[in-house]
Parts: sequence; structure tokens; C-alpha cells
Amino acid sequence: MYETDVLVVGSGPAGSSAALALSTYGVRNMVVTKHRWLADTPRAHYINQRTMEIMRDLGVDAEIIAKAASLRVMGNVVFCTSLSGVELGRLPYGANSAKRRSDYALASPCEQCDLPQHLLEPILLSNAASRGSHVRFDTEYLAHEQDADGVTVTLKDRLAGSHHSIRCKYLLGADGGNSKIASDLNLPMEGQMGKSGSISIILHADLTRFVAHRPGYLWWVLQPGSGIGGIGMGLLRMVRPWTEWQIVWGYDIDEPAPMVTEADAIRIAHQFFGDSSVDVEIKSISLWTVNEMSAARYSDRRVLCLGDAVHRHPPSNGLGSNTSIQDAYNLAWKLKLALSGAASPGMLASYDEERVPVGRQVIRRANKSVRDFGHMFDALGISGSDEAETMNRNIAAVRDDSPLGATRREHLRRAIALKSYEFATLGVELNVRYESSSAIIHQGMHEAVPSSFDPELHYQASVRPGGRLPHVWLNRRGQEISSLDLAGNGCFTLLTGIGGDVWIHAAQQMAAEFGVPISCVLIGPGRDVEDLYGDWSELREGLASDGFLVRPDAYIAWRGNVVEASNGALRHVFLALLGRLRDEKGEACMVARHVQDAMS
Repeated sequence: MYETDVLVVGSGPAGSSAALALSTYGVRNMVVTKHRWLADTPRAHYINQRTMEIMRDLGVDAEIIAKAASLRVMGNVVFCTSLSGVELGRLPYGANSAKRRSDYALASPCEQCDLPQHLLEPILLSNAASRGSHVRFDTEYLAHEQDADGVTVTLKDRLAGSHHSIRCKYLLGADGGNSKIASDLNLPMEGQMGKSGSISIILHADLTRFVAHRPGYLWWVLQPGSGIGGIGMGLLRMVRPWTEWQIVWGYDIDEPAPMVTEADAIRIAHQFFGDSSVDVEIKSISLWTVNEMSAARYSDRRVLCLGDAVHRHPPSNGLGSNTSIQDAYNLAWKLKLALSGAASPGMLASYDEERVPVGRQVIRRANKSVRDFGHMFDALGISGSDEAETMNRNIAAVRDDSPLGATRREHLRRAIALKSYEFATLGVELNVRYESSSAIIHQGMHEAVPSSFDPELHYQASVRPGGRLPHVWLNRRGQEISSLDLAGNGCFTLLTGIGGDVWIHAAQQMAAEFGVPISCVLIGPGRDVEDLYGDWSELREGLASDGFLVRPDAYIAWRGNVVEASNGALRHVFLALLGRLRDEKGEACMVARHVQDAMS
């Protein structure tokens, strides 16, 4: 029987990025997928700043940037009657807004970009394989059995038709929205599957003359009576500029699924373009459903699920693959420590504690973004009518020199501005905070938040434990680097400043005692890294000699002062983070209280 440390079922963004991180950290792993190859359609495409930070840490960001459509190409989100017709309004995508550009630049060293899933997956999985992952296609997961020491997984070779077993220490279920592993675990699910239906057409058409001078990669087309269902709202999405496209629109899931022929698809494409002279080549036509469901628990002992297996939602906000990749990144370093013996397997409980709330949040946000289109329909006066002629007349009234036209224009402006909560939610993407009981040590720290601050739209940089290490530009040996470049690489990082040398000694002792790599960085004039702009000093507040313990995923786990360093606080912190601090009942202690008691 073949054995490996981690068996990953599924080769999508979650599975491939899990394998990439595990292999980067030196963990034996195998990836199996029932498919003969990776994604064959564009599917997910938006890559946010946090995911690009992860790719930067894993060393594949340059490959992604080389193939991705840049932020400039992503341009605007446009609302129109057709590609060549009337524009109703537009919204700059994310950092393309002059009003928001500095928000994004201050938040991260990385830019948003667009790379369809069928081009992203080969980058992730090929790098995983080159670093040690074993990959098997045409291999289907059938069942598993857990015991105290590991998991026995039954697989089917879909080419030969034979069954075989693999023994692993941990099994990762990254097998998508119809996850059999999540079903076998009977994970408790919250929400509803199949809320509505969507039709997708992938096509080739050169639309350069329509869009190259006004870049935009999402074009919302409103055509009542056009035969595309409901109020006639559909999406034209750029797959590759400006020749590969996807058309999406909804259908009533309570009615029989529509039959769309190639001739139908070409006709619909021409309607979206507003020009029947464009040559169109249809690549594929498919149906899928919109879901609003997440798991209340992601794992059961040695089997852990991630990605769409545990959070299923519409593509609004582009949260799907980004959240899936971030699941994998959160989990991989914990598996590394548990498998090496440095950490107790109990530390893996923090995966559920940290990622389940994130899954709930993104599902709520994505589905709310879908519902927010109702404000636009109300503004245009089309939500209360089912007559195409009436709806089109009401849309046209936006251009009228009349009190009604003025009112419609103002309501439409507000409705489009509200879509910033779908296309410019920097806070949703970067304000993720972890509140786990052991993997983050909070010590009762709180921060004042301005009353005008919107946590979905805006990012708040913070050095409070539980948040991602904020990005600031620093200088190392004459080279400008991000503070995030000081963390990662599968290591804990201890950041301190002038007067904090005691932290370096303490960290070296912990690395030797617990067998975990700890990178130590002194920030200050003439030290390892210099804070020439003064941004780190302003952000961290407090004393330069304070120590910040940053986890391998760049999240701040704890902050302490030199007195605590001298009194051995760091040892108690590591005992807690590694799941090795237990009370007399065998349960995890309240870490902050324990550290405080140890110091008093």
C-alpha cells in the first residue's frame, strides 16, 4: 500500500495551492483528481492582493503576473444596453479608482490581477509537482476510514477500473462544491444549494474595436425582451483581452433547464455586442447553480476540507478561489508542524476556528452583492414590470430632460456606487482577523475604530494580534522590501527594534527547544532592516524594543515587551501556539491568562 503524509483530493485552486505550500515546506503529499486534466473552462479569474501576497511567498507570483491581465486591463465595470449601445454607467475596478488607488497601494506590495482558473491551476500544480508533490489524474476518491494513526483512502483508477488504497496521515478534501468527502464526514451545512440557475457561454470573438480604448473586463448588459430570461440582465466577461469572452445570465431554476444550441449562443452573443457582423466561435455552453451554503465545521480529526467543499456561493466579489487558496495557506504550515512532531495534532483545531467565520462572511457578502442589483433595477423603474416595452421605455427615460429623468439618473448613480461593495471591497479582502483560542494570543488589546470607517470597503492596518502583518516599505542593504517579505517561508518571524536584542536570544532558544525555524529581524538604524520612511514606527506605536511574533502565514500571533522576554514569556507562547500547553483536564488553557500568570 502506498503511503504519504498528506493526500489531497482535488486539483482546483484549493487542492493545488495546498500541494504547492506543502511541497514548499517539505511535506510529502499526493494529489488525486478524477479528471484527466485541470480546469478546462475559465471559471474563477480575479486574484486579490492577499492571494498575490501568498503567491509571492510561495515564489510563483512572477509566473502569474506574466500571464495575467493587469489591473489596467481590468479597467472598469460597465453597465450598458449592449457593448456598442448606450452606457448607463461605469465603476472603476478596485484600485483603478483614483479615489481608492492609495488605499490599495498602502495596503499591500501586490496588485490585483485577472487570471482565469484554467491558466492559474497549471502554474500551481506544476510548481507543486516540481517541488515534490505526486499527482495522479483519472483517480477518483471513493471512501476513507480513520484510525488513531492515520487515514486509509480507497481510490478508483478510472482508466483501468481497478480499486486501490492509499495510507496517509491526513486527508484533505478539496473536491469542490459537490464534495463527497464533506458528505462522508457529514459536515453540518448552513444555507441553501441551488438558489438559482445560470447559463454560461465561452466564446472567441475579436472585440478590440469596442473595448480596447475603454478597458473593462465585466460588462453588465441590460436588454429586456431579448430572450435571455427575466429582466434581460446578463454579463459579458473578458477571459483574455480582447478575444476570449464569457457570457452569463440566469434562468428560473424551478422551470425546466433551458436548451441552448450553438445557433442560439451566437444570436445571444450578437445581442450582447449589439453588432451581428462580429465573427463568433462558440467554445462551450454549460449550466450551473447559484448557492448560499457553508459548513459549520470544516474537519473531523485527520480529515480536513477546504475550498468550495465547505463554502459555496456565487462568483460575486471574486471571493471563491481567493478564499480557497487562503484556506490552504492557513492549513499547510499547521500540518507541517503537526507532522514534524513540533506541534500537537490538537493545534489543527485552530483551522476550523479561524476559517469557518471567513467562509460565513464571504458567502453573506457574495449573495448580498447579487441582491444589491435590485437597487439598480428600482432606479431604472424595471423591477415592477414584466412588459419588455415598458421596461425599455423606463430605461430610456434616464436620458430624458425631465424631472423623472433627473430622478432616475440620481437613483442610478447611487445604485452603481453601491456596487463598490462588490468591486472594491478592500476591507473584505484584507481585514480578515483570526480569533482562535490558541493560535492567536490577544491579551485584551483593543483598537479605536473611527465611526466613519467601513470595514468592508476599507482596510485598517493594525499590529494587534490576530491580524495580518501590515505592509510598510522598509530597507534592507539598500533594497526596498515590504514588511511582509520579512515573514513567511514556512517560518515563524520575530520582529523587534533597538533595545530588543533579548528577543533574539529568546527566539534562538525556542527554535532549538521546539525544533521550529524562527527568523529574527531587528528593525532600526544600522540594524538588519531600516525603517527609513518611519512607517513601521508610526504603525507599531509602543516601544521599539517590543517583540512581535508573526506566524508562517504572516499573521501576528503575539506581542510582548522586553520584561516578558526576560521572564520567559516566549516559551509559554510557543507551548500554546504548538498545542503543547494543557491544563490538568487535558484541555487547552486560556493562553493569554497563562502567559500573564507566568509573568506575575
